Amino acid sequence: MGDTPPLKEAVSSAGRRSALLGAIFLMATSAIGPGFITQTATFTVQLGAAFACAIVLSILVDVAVQLNVWRVIGVAGRRAHELAGDVAPGAGWLLAGLVVVGGFVFNIGNVAGAGLGLDALLGLDPRWGGALSAVVAAGIFLSARAGIALDRVVVALGIVMIIATTTIAVTSGPPVGEALRNVVAPTEFDVLAVTTIIGGTVGGYITYAGAHRLLDSGTTGPESVRAISRSSVVGILVTGVMRVVLFLAILGVIAGGSALDEANPAASAFEAAAGEAGLRVFGLILWAAALTSVIGAAYTSISFVTTSATPARTRNLLTVGFIVATTAVYVVIEQTPVTLLVFAGAFNGMILPIGFGLLLWIAWRRRDLLHGYRYPRWLLAVGVLAWLLTLFLAWRSFTPLMDL
Repeated sequence: MGDTPPLKEAVSSAGRRSALLGAIFLMATSAIGPGFITQTATFTVQLGAAFACAIVLSILVDVAVQLNVWRVIGVAGRRAHELAGDVAPGAGWLLAGLVVVGGFVFNIGNVAGAGLGLDALLGLDPRWGGALSAVVAAGIFLSARAGIALDRVVVALGIVMIIATTTIAVTSGPPVGEALRNVVAPTEFDVLAVTTIIGGTVGGYITYAGAHRLLDSGTTGPESVRAISRSSVVGILVTGVMRVVLFLAILGVIAGGSALDEANPAASAFEAAAGEAGLRVFGLILWAAALTSVIGAAYTSISFVTTSATPARTRNLLTVGFIVATTAVYVVIEQTPVTLLVFAGAFNGMILPIGFGLLLWIAWRRRDLLHGYRYPRWLLAVGVLAWLLTLFLAWRSFTPLMDL
């Protein structure tokens, strides 16, 4: 439960900058993982340009959620489950349990996404590809300087994903005007699609990935509000750019009349846009997204069952164990990766209102946990509106989720 000052003293300036940049990209790359890529392709095939409305809604909800989550956790200088435990007895354990279960389910999908990526990139069997990617992710946490390795990997792979996806989006020639019209007047609206895409970008463990990494940077406390806000906004912008260009890349292929493979719609979309090279580029993008999301899911889930007093070596070993367990489940299950990824996003979307609601309560009623910081009313109001929307969407999606 440690306070902020000791943490700040323990982190060097260079290490603080590295961890802060890592927090920004950990949030972004967790949100644009293989689940989002697969979900985007699946729903773009179903809804076409009308899916633009869901994309924009997910970005708006992301802004409202992340600004509040980073502000509360950053100012308090403590993890979400530790704060929740001070709100109500057992609330911290409940939140931790839900996030870990959701993170476990989602990480199975992340490993599946890594398998699909290496299948498209190198022709490997998806299960072998997933297992190999898990070994790489585990190696990062077993390295002597795991924290620095984590930060550098997510930043580098995040930049690769954005550049590669933007290139394909330009190649596919999407109908931008039609997409813009559907943002405000969609020809079709699917509640499950909206909930799934929100759950895949800010639901479950993804909500807290960047904020918990932020604590490692030492950029915490009321005096760091400006840096906390700036970092969260940068992360949101990175995430938003990736979502938009990915959607446009696939929409351009759909609009051109190409039929996509239902078993791997995103891969066939990139192949239709740029031939064999497009397929390889997709494999690189999906693998990069999957690897960073495996890292993010494992790191964040374990952060909910440990405290700041837990030795780093212990946290890293638990993280490796988490990766191994989720990979083992993926290797033996019979469910198709695409369906699993869509299910995981929807499941995390149903978890989102619980943890987010607890943090909003702290912002509203528990100034003592924020070291006396006066929380902006406008930010709280935006957060409450987003929370009500996620609550409604989670309720509406319960039956469709069970059908999956």
